Amino acid sequence: MQFDISSIPIYMIYALGGVLIFLVVWIIGLERKVKKFTYGKNGKSLEDSIMTIKGDLNDLEKFRKDMEEYLTQVEKRLRRSTQGIETIRFNPFKGAGQGGNQSFATAFLDENGDGLVISSLYARERVSIFSKPIKKYVSEFELSEEEKKAIDSAKKKLK
Repeated sequence: MQFDISSIPIYMIYALGGVLIFLVVWIIGLERKVKKFTYGKNGKSLEDSIMTIKGDLNDLEKFRKDMEEYLTQVEKRLRRSTQGIETIRFNPFKGAGQGGNQSFATAFLDENGDGLVISSLYARERVSIFSKPIKKYVSEFELSEEEKKAIDSAKKKLK
């Protein structure tokens, strides 16, 4: 049994030739890409590039960790900062007509409900000022209605 090339259909020969040409073009393209990728004075330049990229990646990772720590600290400080402030003005001497709405109660609260409430009572002869500490929206000292309103209004601003 002898192989005869004339027994192969011509379209099969053309198809194999086309595949062969395609593969040669593809290999030439890959060769160009590899040469472009490894371009440099020697093989060491590729290794240097990879090491530089690795160093930059390590620096970026360290920077990310530092930023996470910094933002965590900022978030903790922000929670302790005064964020809810509300002032209620009132007249403590409703019937006497003295003082008008010159008296006030102002609440200063952080996100945890800690802070203070400052209130003043204004009369012609004198001004009295009071300060009461607040822990979790509650004071150990008795609060006036206006002070409670100021705390409630400041609490609503925090949400």
